[in-house]
Amino acid sequence: RHQLDQKILTRHSQKSPVTMTMTHRRLLVATLVATSAFTNGVPFPSLRSTLIHANPTLSAHKRTAIERETSTNPLQPTLRSIKFWRHVGPIVVHYKFTELWYKISRNDNPARRAETWDALHTKHAPTGLKVILELRGLYVKIGQVMSSRADFVPRQYVDVFSTLQDQAPPYEKERIERLVRDSLKSCQGVEMNDVFESFGEVLGSASIGQVHKAKLTPKYGGDTVAVKVMHPNAQNLFRNDFKVFRTLCKIALPGWDPILRELEMQMMTEFDYNNESHNLQHVRANMAKSPYANKVCVPEPMINLCSTNVLVMEFLSGKKLAESIEDRLASILGGDDIEMARQMARKVLNAKQRALFESKDVGRQKKKRYFQELSDIIGEIDDDGLTKTQKAIKSLQLISMTRDARKKLSLLLDATGHQIFQDGVYNGDPHPGNILVLDCGRLGLIDYGQTRRLTKSDRLALSEVVAALGKQNRNSKEIATAMRIFGFRSQYSNDENTVNFAALYFDSDAVGKKLGYATPQKYLMHLNSIDPMLDVPDPAIFVARTSFLFRGLGALLQQQLHTSQHWRKHAVLALATDGEGRSLYNLGLTPL
Repeated sequence: RHQLDQKILTRHSQKSPVTMTMTHRRLLVATLVATSAFTNGVPFPSLRSTLIHANPTLSAHKRTAIERETSTNPLQPTLRSIKFWRHVGPIVVHYKFTELWYKISRNDNPARRAETWDALHTKHAPTGLKVILELRGLYVKIGQVMSSRADFVPRQYVDVFSTLQDQAPPYEKERIERLVRDSLKSCQGVEMNDVFESFGEVLGSASIGQVHKAKLTPKYGGDTVAVKVMHPNAQNLFRNDFKVFRTLCKIALPGWDPILRELEMQMMTEFDYNNESHNLQHVRANMAKSPYANKVCVPEPMINLCSTNVLVMEFLSGKKLAESIEDRLASILGGDDIEMARQMARKVLNAKQRALFESKDVGRQKKKRYFQELSDIIGEIDDDGLTKTQKAIKSLQLISMTRDARKKLSLLLDATGHQIFQDGVYNGDPHPGNILVLDCGRLGLIDYGQTRRLTKSDRLALSEVVAALGKQNRNSKEIATAMRIFGFRSQYSNDENTVNFAALYFDSDAVGKKLGYATPQKYLMHLNSIDPMLDVPDPAIFVARTSFLFRGLGALLQQQLHTSQHWRKHAVLALATDGEGRSLYNLGLTPL
């Protein structure tokens, strides 16, 4: 450090032995002080703040630029990796050791095993959330996906991670306002006060950015808008976090490499809100021409105010779909204590959810009648003092609530099916936090950062698979052939196994559950042990991910989903309108 100090002093004295200004001296002293502080263990932000505040003549814009550039610590990826493995490593070892113990032990008591795994999940889920909240970045996105897959992620993780749907830790409002101010100044050449009459607190925060409610000035229309702002240094964090998570998958989740690669490729395109604004514009125009124009709403972007890290769009007033159902159930359960009613509603929904995804009754059996299905919920209510008439009223309210929830989920599947099979442009990340029930009763579809596009040939190849898969009487040869035309290739070309792959990707996890595989991951490993899938076409990955997310959302809403059944009509229509007669006889149609 002493040698460095001498070099800096010598260099500056040689360049300007007489005319060194006060500003130069301040910056020089600041550099020496900050360097000394950093090498003595003071955190890196000390260096940043010392450099910034050393020169009071810097404009706010330049000061923010310095702050942004110096906020990237070159050691940050390594430090994050160490922090991740320090917490997650012992958890992985604990699970692996338990799995090995049961393999070599003679204890084959299913109840005891279930109790052991439950204890592990209960113990480690809070630690997982703590790591996610501390590291943010990619881990928030992974947590969101896990919390939406109630049909195969242990319920303890689903419950604990559910707060991540839009409640990840936000950055300070002042820091976000600086980013917005810089964006408007550098990209649009306007001041923030000219654009926004008010800039409110955060509405929600997720993995890449956070959303604030704001009001435009009369000059820009005076509307209430949602302003989505990218978190500082988000792109670099994601890129390095993927490297760490790939290692974790090799250890704990083998077989999901293709999905993770495609996920990384797609998610790294999210770091340009200009793209997302055009995606919103495109999808909004498509839905306006669809049969669902009066039932769903996609926010309109203000293209002239958007930039790489700021997205300004129409504000949609409403609640998340799952939250809306929970609130409605709480109002039915009633009582003077609103919070107690919410807790009871959450308890009932969690119990129904567990009963759904732990059940072996996952085939295409006849659904229970509403009265039979809801009798369990009525039994959960503390009905002391309720008359028969009051119980009957609550039963009718519950029936209405359940039907309404299923209608909304069916509408969501239909709107997405239209986007995939008719438009070829759809949201590849429809997690529960991206689906709203608006005050007007329509569904709000938000967050199109992971918009996917299908070519016509891929769209029709996928339609062939889903149209065949969604039939009541499936033809294995037809499905396997469609899968191979789409681009799936296995080592032994086993038709039955290929059909099971198709069902896992585009329909449900039902067969795996019937065979006793608790998660799709274990079932996938089983299928690969029979006939390894060597090639999986890239376009299939995100459609499959969308199908998986909808199944998880179905579980959260107490409904067992078979996505191919919902999407078949859209696939058949795509083949009829765009397929130029291909396979129409196989679908039971006449060529147009």
